[in-house]
Amino acid sequence: MTTKTTWPLIRVLRDRDAGLYLSGVLVSGFGTSALWLASGVWVKDLTGSDGLAALCMLAMWLPTLAGPLLGTLADRGRRKQLLIGVNLLLGALLLTLVSVDAPGDLWLLYAVLFVYGAAGVVHDAAESALVATAVEPSLLGDFNGLRMTATEGMKLLAPLAGAGLYAAYGGASVALLDAATFVLAAGLYALLRVREGQPARPAGSHRQRTAEGVRHLWAHPVLRPLVLAGGVTMLCAGLNGATVYAVVDGLGHSPAYTGVLYAVQGAGSVAVGLLCGPALRHVGARPFAASGIALLAVAVALRAVPSDPVALVCSAAIGMGLPAALVATLTSVQRETPGALLGRVTATANTLVFTPNVVGLAAGAALVELVDHRLVLVALGAALLVTAAPLCQSPARAERTVSRSSSDASPA
Repeated sequence: MTTKTTWPLIRVLRDRDAGLYLSGVLVSGFGTSALWLASGVWVKDLTGSDGLAALCMLAMWLPTLAGPLLGTLADRGRRKQLLIGVNLLLGALLLTLVSVDAPGDLWLLYAVLFVYGAAGVVHDAAESALVATAVEPSLLGDFNGLRMTATEGMKLLAPLAGAGLYAAYGGASVALLDAATFVLAAGLYALLRVREGQPARPAGSHRQRTAEGVRHLWAHPVLRPLVLAGGVTMLCAGLNGATVYAVVDGLGHSPAYTGVLYAVQGAGSVAVGLLCGPALRHVGARPFAASGIALLAVAVALRAVPSDPVALVCSAAIGMGLPAALVATLTSVQRETPGALLGRVTATANTLVFTPNVVGLAAGAALVELVDHRLVLVALGAALLVTAAPLCQSPARAERTVSRSSSDASPA
């Protein structure tokens, strides 16, 4: 690894608060990834139902739809205290799952997972806002890239650890592990030295404060195209993910081979996280996001080729292209949003970017049964290239476009 690549990494890790944040991400991310897999297996073992097992993921994702509303909570008080409180709440809540040992107890598991998802929305919004305060602006891209590396790294290790723990001691043991990681994360956040002023008293109704974050995203010449492109990209990523078993079948392998493809994709995401900071500094957020989406487009289309080497290279490229777009969007939200609005704007952006992924997964599961998966992949590649094109527009032209759109919409 070159000095240019390692230097931003060292700069971030030398920053005490940034290091504590990353440690908290690693710890809580490990527990979350372990529970994500174990909860579905837990329900499957208790009921034998694939549909009920899939509801675990739905329960965790549903609160994302209320992101703009939940994000206002991150702007109403000191974010450090909010992060500590949310982590301790989740740690205590997960302890209730030790009583789940029969199908009749599953309501409790679903309820906990739903609150888990809602708390996660608030947690992510508060964390993003506090990071923008605690980490110097020049390091935000590096921090978010390293955060992506840490998160994807945990996705490679934690599900295996969770599955092993579940097989040995049952679902309650995984819940206890996750609870312990949240308590530890709360301790790490408590060590932060960031100084926050008392937030101004909220003005207007709750609905007005929620709409304020949406208006900021819609009117901003940098954020609006990035968030829209991010949402379309995640929609296509969901559709692409639904074809993975058809791709594996076309390669002549058993479904277990999907684990190999996902591992290679995760390795690509881990690698690109180290490059995000330098890339954002040298080329800017819009070109970096566009290049990531274009790389994703080519990789998705080439998955139609029934070749093991091509499939592996495409998986690595998907792992590199998708995080580039996400990190560019998140970093831009942190840099371009006033601190008083950052919680609700982050939550709104997360809703617009990540919810389409769930829609894509659901739609893709139906589409792949009706249409040859190779046609779907080629069409997705073309759609992603079209998505990347507006991000190549100059910032001045983008600002004129957004201003004109806002003026046209103002009478409504």
